[in-house]
Amino acid sequence: MKRWATQVAAIALGLAALTIPTHVPAQGAPPAGAGAKADGRQPLTVDADRMERLGKESLVIFTGNVVARHDNSVQYADRMEIYLNEKGGRVLRSVSTGGVRVITRDCRTATATRAEYLDVEQRVVLIGNARVWQDDNVVSGDTITIDLSQDRSVVQGGKQERVKAVFYPRGDGKKDDGGRRSGEPCTN
Repeated sequence: MKRWATQVAAIALGLAALTIPTHVPAQGAPPAGAGAKADGRQPLTVDADRMERLGKESLVIFTGNVVARHDNSVQYADRMEIYLNEKGGRVLRSVSTGGVRVITRDCRTATATRAEYLDVEQRVVLIGNARVWQDDNVVSGDTITIDLSQDRSVVQGGKQERVKAVFYPRGDGKKDDGGRRSGEPCTN
């Protein structure tokens, strides 16, 4: 039982790889692909059909085929709202809606109707037909809440569906935690 609990935590915490960074590069920062800054912080890059900035609300809204990349992870959505602090240099919260799909750098995949990231609370919430999987292991429910600071995740069922989790035993081959040999691409 403890092994399964460890696998649930590993799958859920893998989503932490695509939490929006707390630092947003200043205007004039190097373009995507220019490499990490000297202090090791990776930029958040967002591609979309449209971007709207609401300065008074410290809000940036991306719509249409949104693709956000950070630290070798990628998130897809129809819409992403990024709420910044007053100076605009730190992301406080992000909300992604519409066909949300996240692929983390360690090949975990998550889907949901809505994904919220709250920086102060260090929490990721996947809402609406939430599902997280890696290889054949899967956890699903109506809502998946991942508390990054406490290494804790909670999966809740909805009115129509209960929580479901399926875990397969790991092999003894020389594979990494994602079930892949070194250098193998993601299969999710």
